[in-house]
Amino acid sequence: MPLKDTLKKLLDILFPRHCEICSSQVDRFDRYICANCLNNLPFMPQDGCAICAKPISSGGNTNLLCEDCSGKNRPFFDRAAAAVCFEGNFRRILLDFKFNSHLWLKNDFIDLLESAARSRLNMAAVDLIIPMPITTFHLLDRGFNQSALLAKALAKRINKSYSNKILRRINSPRRQSGLKEEDRRENVKNTFKVLKPRKVIGRVILVVDDIMTTGATLSECARTLKSAGAQKVFVLTLATTLRS
Repeated sequence: MPLKDTLKKLLDILFPRHCEICSSQVDRFDRYICANCLNNLPFMPQDGCAICAKPISSGGNTNLLCEDCSGKNRPFFDRAAAAVCFEGNFRRILLDFKFNSHLWLKNDFIDLLESAARSRLNMAAVDLIIPMPITTFHLLDRGFNQSALLAKALAKRINKSYSNKILRRINSPRRQSGLKEEDRRENVKNTFKVLKPRKVIGRVILVVDDIMTTGATLSECARTLKSAGAQKVFVLTLATTLRS
């Protein structure tokens, strides 16, 4: 066993970890969600929309599209995957990770991202993993880009190339929360710029983010990457907000 893991096991004996959800002692090595709470997370169904992954009455058909993705609001990304529905206790701990620096949850979240990616996306085709960029204000305020932390760790876990220097936000639109779906799409137009087009031309890009709400921002991100020559854009998020 590596020395680092041996030290972690020793620390577990001296200072037991407790589950972020139920506060019981964690029974999973180097994790902060216990097995029982993990098994009871509101996982995304596997037979959702073939593009955005949100639940539809598909009858087991994995090629069906939801109303938005089959109409004028079809996103520019080719396929999305999400691990968990953005609700309940998972919503709370994800927001703690994002806004309260509960960064020790990273390994738990990478487990979830990897499982969602392998079950729904063609990971063998992915050439490059990039994070959703955040504004300079948010970076200074939080001290980190939560999506970059997740994307970099996932890339290392599954042995894929990673870069956080491909895509940049070039303006700061008004907050998306509270906007109607159509207004969200208009609000994020021309938000991104590809800094190194030669790195994306003809390649399959996986964009990692923490939460997908309507998908408007991720769609604009994909549009920008494809305009720069990306062959396909996949999207992977920890959680997604279900449509009412």
